[in-house]
This record gives sequence, C-alpha cells and structure tokens, in this order.
Amino acid sequence: MSKIKTIGVLTSGGDAPGMNAAIRAVTRSGIYNGFAIKGIYRGYDGLINDEVKTFTTEDVSGIINRGGTILRTARSMEFMTKEGMEKAYETCKKEKIDALVVIGGNGSLTGARNFANEFNFPVVGLPGTIDNDLYGTDATIGYDTTMNTIMECVDRIRDTANSHERIFFVEVMGRDAGFLAQNCAIASGAEAAIVPEETTDVDQLACFMQRGIRKSKKSCIVIVSESPKCGAMYYAERVKKEFPGFDVRVSILGHLQRGGSPSAYDRILASCLGAAAIEALMQGQRNVMMGYRNGDAVYVPFDECIRTDKPFDKRLITVLDELSI
Repeated sequence: MSKIKTIGVLTSGGDAPGMNAAIRAVTRSGIYNGFAIKGIYRGYDGLINDEVKTFTTEDVSGIINRGGTILRTARSMEFMTKEGMEKAYETCKKEKIDALVVIGGNGSLTGARNFANEFNFPVVGLPGTIDNDLYGTDATIGYDTTMNTIMECVDRIRDTANSHERIFFVEVMGRDAGFLAQNCAIASGAEAAIVPEETTDVDQLACFMQRGIRKSKKSCIVIVSESPKCGAMYYAERVKKEFPGFDVRVSILGHLQRGGSPSAYDRILASCLGAAAIEALMQGQRNVMMGYRNGDAVYVPFDECIRTDKPFDKRLITVLDELSI
C-alpha cells in the first residue's frame, strides 16, 4: 500500500450517465486521502497512447450533473493484444501511475482483470453500464437514469398509440440482458416485454397477442430487448403477417437512452462507489469491482462479476402479466 502514490482513472466502453460523478468522486476522494490523481483520456486507447493529465479538484468541478464522460471513452481492440497491454503498462511506468480505477461494463472490466493479472498491477473497477448486467451489484451506474429516459419516451409514444389505436414495439438497449426492458415495461404500464431471459419454447409474441389484445384494447406498447435477430422490427413484421388487422409501428430508441443528466440515484451511487474505490486501494484490495448490495459497497472479484450471469427475477414477468390485463 505504501507504494501507491498516484492513481489513474479512466472510462471505457459505452458511456453511461453518472460516469462523470464517478470520476469526480475518485478524484476528490483520492486527493483528500493524499494521492495524486491522473485522468486517462479515451479509455484503454488513451492509456496505450499516453493521453494522461494530472487532475486537481478544479478539473472535476461542475461535472456531477453532466451526462457522458469528460474523459471520453473508446472500445480498444489494441488493448486486447499483449503488445497493446505492454504499451499501456509502459505508460503507467512513465506517468508513475501505481494503480488504476476503471469505470465501465463487462468488456472494460475484462480488460482490467487481464491487465491486473498480466503485470500484477492494482486495479479496482466501478460498474458503469446502462445494462445493469454485472453480477455482484444491485445496480450499475447509469441504469436508473436510462430507465427514466425510456419511461419518458414510452409515455410520449403511448399518446400516439392511443390516438391511432396502434401497437408500438419499442426497442431498448440491454446487450444480452432484459433488465431495462422488463423494468421499463412495468414502470411505463406497457402491455408486454420481450426479453432474452424468457428462454422457454413458448412463443412470447403469440402469448402476448392471445392474452393482451382484446376488442377493447387495440392500442398497446410492447418493450423489446435489442437483438440482431429478434428485435422490434422482427416482431412488428410478424404481427403484420400473422395479425394483419392491427396497425403496427416500431420505435428504436437507440443511443437516445445513453444521454442526459444523471438521476439523483445515479449521482449518489457513483459518488459512493468512487469513494469506496479509493478506500479499497488503501486497504490493499486489487482485481475487484466495487458492487452495491443492500445499501453497502462490497468487493466483487473480477472473475466473479465477469463470468457469472446476473440472476433475472422472473417474478417481474408475472407482475407485468397481471398488471397488463
């Protein structure tokens, strides 16, 4: 622990509302506890190319309310190679960075784990992803804000759906996880959600059409998790062919979901986890993600949070089914 004097912080992968709050917390908590803090721009690419700046408290002033990330972000293919990691390590030595805090999702934390193992380097991760798909934490930074953004969009879409008696398939992000789709369907009063976790042989669309569309309910909203094969467009085309009597529209929210000022919850979560990351390094922790469970910050080994699928509460499917009659 006595060897750690300078801590580098970077954001990697997809941006998420609250990343700036996390950067701010790492910077100010680190300085408060006697460390020098260096911001690394453009994720692992910036670490490879030595895009590094010493941060003061002023550098993170006025950013807690801003979406995106002031450090920028990138998905680095070069960092996946041994040569790329060696360049990044050389940057750490040149800049006298003794430990890293990496803010990102599954891919970013996989890179953090590999780098930590390859060079026996202290790394602590923060769960920064709108998908909420990392094992070991109740929520990820950006998830709450994104849910609120989706809910607001669906509320507006419903006005049009009701006016024209249409079925709207609204596609949301989530990668391979349905947490956004399922919870946003409940929050927005949608009639159904189609999620990857419902992997039974039952045709989700057929079940929905049979129970959810009645003569008295010709307009409805279906939230669909993004998928290259079975996204919102796929289900809309099926309805047009199999149920030609319905007027169908598709709305793909796309990157609209990522932007915007973070919610109070995401600001608090990011702030608490950012400060906890500094505390973790002070306690000699390494190769861990800071999770948030039952109101407490917890240490989750990288291998555990990366390799273990986050459990999906299928009771939420029942809740939506009962409330959408």
